[in-house]
Amino acid sequence: MITFAHPWLLLLLLIVPLMVIWYIMRHKQIKAPVHIPTTEMFGSSGRTYRHLLFHARFVLRCAAITLLVIALARPQSKLSREEMEIEGIDIVLTMDVSGSMKGEDFRPNRLEAAKDVALKFIEGRHNDRIALVEFAGEAFTQTPLTIDHNVLTSQLSAMRTGLLEDGTAIGDGLATAINRIKESEAVSKVIILLTDGVNNRGSIDPETAAELAAEYGIRLYTIGVGSRGDVLYHDEYGRPFHAHADLDETLLTRMAEATEGGHYYRATDKKSLDKIFSQIDEIEKTKIDVTQYHHTKEEFKIFLLLALIALGAELLLKLVD
Repeated sequence: MITFAHPWLLLLLLIVPLMVIWYIMRHKQIKAPVHIPTTEMFGSSGRTYRHLLFHARFVLRCAAITLLVIALARPQSKLSREEMEIEGIDIVLTMDVSGSMKGEDFRPNRLEAAKDVALKFIEGRHNDRIALVEFAGEAFTQTPLTIDHNVLTSQLSAMRTGLLEDGTAIGDGLATAINRIKESEAVSKVIILLTDGVNNRGSIDPETAAELAAEYGIRLYTIGVGSRGDVLYHDEYGRPFHAHADLDETLLTRMAEATEGGHYYRATDKKSLDKIFSQIDEIEKTKIDVTQYHHTKEEFKIFLLLALIALGAELLLKLVD
């Protein structure tokens, strides 16, 4: 990209067309009209090389002035580059889909409320890769790390209870999430684990899994959902009943604190759950560092050199004439 340090000096280029007009007018005035009856006596009256050299000198003078004005305006070549360095964050949403997630202390129930809040969270993470893991009595990767959030939200929306063996295998769920993200080269690796129960299934101890997450530099946020006391449920025939759903907050706290920067949150309703995801979203906000590089190089020398060559050529032609 060419710019000028003193662009107003380019107005001096108006001298060149004025010179051309003056040259044409002057050339017409110095031509003496000669009236002759015939030109046969002159034979062929083609233009001589001296005539061409005479005009070439003026052309060179105009070129020299044009180049000098451009040189005075100080042309500069600028290399400008703006780089957006996005610190990519890889996130694994690890969702409990056990039967207790049908508790209706959240509207319409715990799982649907968690899905709604998670969908909102995903919508705000345009630059991050996100994976989805679900667990109950066993764990399953629903979606590996992907930037295609359309696929992710589709899978999350379709998530429901009853597809996996029932129970709450928190350790297995976390271990599966770790496997999805441990090889990531992202600047920040995060697992968000949401559950409403007590670890009662699976082959991997939750605290051991948390220690493994810490070894891989993964930050763990654990979220315990559910109100305190008895919770309303409906069985497969639509009949209501109440049950007390236990939540091992001590375990979830230890798991989160085993990782650097990890934290445990408790959500007793959808509003508090939404607030928790908003807090995590703020903590793990993707940083966009814009770095501008400007390199300026003076280009007037080449124009000055060409102007001097043009002036030298004009002088040389004058000597030859």
